Amino acid sequence: METVSTPTHCPYCALQCGMRLSPVPGGVEVIERADFPVNRGALCGKGRTAPALLSSGVRLTSPLVRSGGTLVPAGWDEALDRIATGLSTARSAYGADACGVFGGGGLTNEKAYALGKFARVVLGTSQIDYNGRFCMSSAAAAGTRAFGLDRGLPFPLADIPRTGCLILVGSNLAETMPPALRYLTELRESGGTLIVVDPRRTRTAEQADLHLAPRPGTDLALALGLLHLVVAEGRTDETYIRERTAGWTRARAAAMAHWPEHVERITGVPVPQLREAVRLFCEPEAAMVLTARGPEQQSKGTDTVGAWINLCLATGRAGRPLSGYGCLTGQGNGQGGREHGQKADQLPGYRKLTDPTARRHVAAVWGVDPDTLPGPGRSAYELLDALGTDVRALLLMGSNPVVSAPRAAHVEGRLRSLDFLAVADVVLSETAALADVVLPVTQWAEETGTTTSLEGRVLLRRRALDPPAGVRSDLEVLHGLAARLGVEKGFPTDPEEVFGELRRASAGGPADYSGITYDRLARENGLFWPCPDPTAAPGTTATPGTTAAPSTTAPASTAHTAPTADVPAPAGTHPGTPRLFLDRFATEDGRARFVPVSHRPAAEEPDAEYPVLLTTGRVVAQYQSGAQTRRVAELNAAAPGPYVELHPRLAARLGAAEGDPLAVVSRRGRAVAPARITTAIRPDTVFMPFHWPGEGRANTLTNPALDPVSRMPEFKVCAVRVERAEP
Repeated sequence: METVSTPTHCPYCALQCGMRLSPVPGGVEVIERADFPVNRGALCGKGRTAPALLSSGVRLTSPLVRSGGTLVPAGWDEALDRIATGLSTARSAYGADACGVFGGGGLTNEKAYALGKFARVVLGTSQIDYNGRFCMSSAAAAGTRAFGLDRGLPFPLADIPRTGCLILVGSNLAETMPPALRYLTELRESGGTLIVVDPRRTRTAEQADLHLAPRPGTDLALALGLLHLVVAEGRTDETYIRERTAGWTRARAAAMAHWPEHVERITGVPVPQLREAVRLFCEPEAAMVLTARGPEQQSKGTDTVGAWINLCLATGRAGRPLSGYGCLTGQGNGQGGREHGQKADQLPGYRKLTDPTARRHVAAVWGVDPDTLPGPGRSAYELLDALGTDVRALLLMGSNPVVSAPRAAHVEGRLRSLDFLAVADVVLSETAALADVVLPVTQWAEETGTTTSLEGRVLLRRRALDPPAGVRSDLEVLHGLAARLGVEKGFPTDPEEVFGELRRASAGGPADYSGITYDRLARENGLFWPCPDPTAAPGTTATPGTTAAPSTTAPASTAHTAPTADVPAPAGTHPGTPRLFLDRFATEDGRARFVPVSHRPAAEEPDAEYPVLLTTGRVVAQYQSGAQTRRVAELNAAAPGPYVELHPRLAARLGAAEGDPLAVVSRRGRAVAPARITTAIRPDTVFMPFHWPGEGRANTLTNPALDPVSRMPEFKVCAVRVERAEP
């Protein structure tokens, strides 16, 4: 008899690669799934080894409660009772906002939706945010400001090899999303050109036709310098600017203040390279700009991304086939995670929490008075910084801020100062180890649910095996807590039932999922939002060439596959929207907005005491805070610990050899790791990966200075000094 395998998706990054899980003694094994178009069967080491975490030997299988300073096993009733008591005690003593909720970009759409509802309906707190604030919030803010809508990629990944030129800014795809590297290879094989912007000559930069290596924190000046040259060389698309944009005059004036020689002094990128980048970008008929954490995780990240968007708009490269601006989302459900309510300022469907009409719509779905819904709360770092003072009790799901947050030692201290901390996770992470109660929850292969990839493609993960005894789903956790806190109904444990409610709550919103069902996702290999159900509600019927949008939201945009008949499509037949903005942008008048921006320094520049720049990032064998990947032997063998990457000239000044322990010191703390000497990095810069706790914790050093719009911390640049450490 043939073994039946379960089609599903990888639990890690936002590619959400397709895979199949086949039963084997003691668990499942991963096999290729060539029918999924994103990865076409290819998987990185993390995806191949993901089942290793399903073993009871590496994951939590029983609730833990703190007794006498130690976490000890307990039953579920005791654990849930303790959490309910901890939350209700804080609320009674200090008010609803004394309860905080912190989510994660790896939670499914159903969990993110239920968590946001739990915070606002059960706890009545405004204090909810999630670690996705650290991922691409600056790109989201800039995209919304320019286009009226944020979706990481407004086109499928399959369009990338067909464009003429791609500028990839601050992304090392070869290590962060290895299966996506084929799109860059295919681009070049088809005659397109690749420009990579990165202060390091990464494995991705080695693939480029042109590598620009700016000083960390100067990506904004670089983009403005390129736009200056576009104008000076007469390469703007005046017809497009006139017909499809607004605000060009002020944005052009701001860019013209950044002449090439000035930009070279700021960035360190030679003027001839700037001119060559403009030529490569402007000569083809189609071109794209994709950004990632490099330009986004800065205290001016929104303006930086906005400058790259301005470059696209000025050259007519947004909202046209095979052209445009996009963002490479990092976390597995980084896109969906910020669409359905676990973000401080949003309601499901990417609605604004401050919009009275949106509040009425969602409140009606939830069966509550809209006036009872709290307003926007603190952003992620601000919420963590308020722990132990304004926020006294915290429920945390799927995040490990002890390792992943900026100024991590301070955040660890704030977590320790809480009156009560509860963590739901798969493993005993560094954050879970501080908790008063730890709940063991199901993993990707043990539960069904949806995620939304970096393309805006909603996908169905399927349950392939039963979880160990003693493990429950996050939905069961929220159901149990809601009941103990006086809300008996409204928190179902069946993910498909939760998704049905999410569909109703999102109907008519910018991220409209109302036309998406589990059956359709299984049959159609995912669907791109917006995907409205034309019969779902008055005012949401699709019109020729556009997706539906009621008057309470910005008009949505067009797709190649949008309905063409002048009649509503039947329920469940909207094809989804793989390509946005082809006819109009999601603004009131359908025009994209130029935003005038100017370069400004990083929040913390080098000085005599801290003369070197630190930038941080990932390595191929580890993921995010490493809480899961550091428990996989094969991945640990490939990347066993942190390191300090530095240029030979800096190493010579320090008298350091390969492997010598180095101390990297910032105004916030000290980290120690072995030296890795390479010419692939600028002499004024050092690099550390951020996956490890302990003395090599890179985020001990990073600066929590926040972007004023997105509230994104400045992970990517801070001032440090480097010293030899005692062996």
